Amino acid sequence: MRADERLTLETLPADPEKATLEGKNKFLGFWLFLGGETVLFASLFGTYLALRNSTNGGPTTQELFELPVVFMATMLLLTSSLTSVYAIYHMKNLNFKQMQLWLIVTVLLGAGFLGLEIYEFHHYVTHFKHTIRSSAFGSAFYTLVGTHGAHVTFGLLWILTLILRNARRGLNLYNAPKYYVASLYWHFIDVVWVFIFTVVYLMGMVG
Repeated sequence: MRADERLTLETLPADPEKATLEGKNKFLGFWLFLGGETVLFASLFGTYLALRNSTNGGPTTQELFELPVVFMATMLLLTSSLTSVYAIYHMKNLNFKQMQLWLIVTVLLGAGFLGLEIYEFHHYVTHFKHTIRSSAFGSAFYTLVGTHGAHVTFGLLWILTLILRNARRGLNLYNAPKYYVASLYWHFIDVVWVFIFTVVYLMGMVG
């Protein structure tokens, strides 16, 4: 079967995302890439923990953070991880339309998270005059959370590109690995956010 040939129930491989050598290589390459990303975020977390009390007379974490907004953003992102699971479930069952639908829901939820994060940053800047240049804490905070936001933006563009590009092509052995790897990437940035929510916000509120 050619990689660009549409899948049907009769031609369904056990794992369409890893049925070809190219698909397996994409999967392996992604995990190598993820190793580098893990080192990047570990470095940013370490820097933040070292500098979180260096406020230079500015607002502390207890004075700055607003947990209701952050909690709402967290729920949106975690729910988007669940909807991406539904999408891959339908991919494995060759239900292309349902897969695309759940990916669209994933994008909408991710965009909602990103909108709340932008609102959060805007609120800190306008109400507390807390910017990336205000203090070492400000630099570490905006760099860590902003880097994660940039990854969310990239993930949204990645998934949206797959949705639009393959809208008329259907599912095949060429694009199935791309959908699968994009979903894994989305889970990764969700896991990173769980650590950010815990280390930055929850620990910040208890001092």
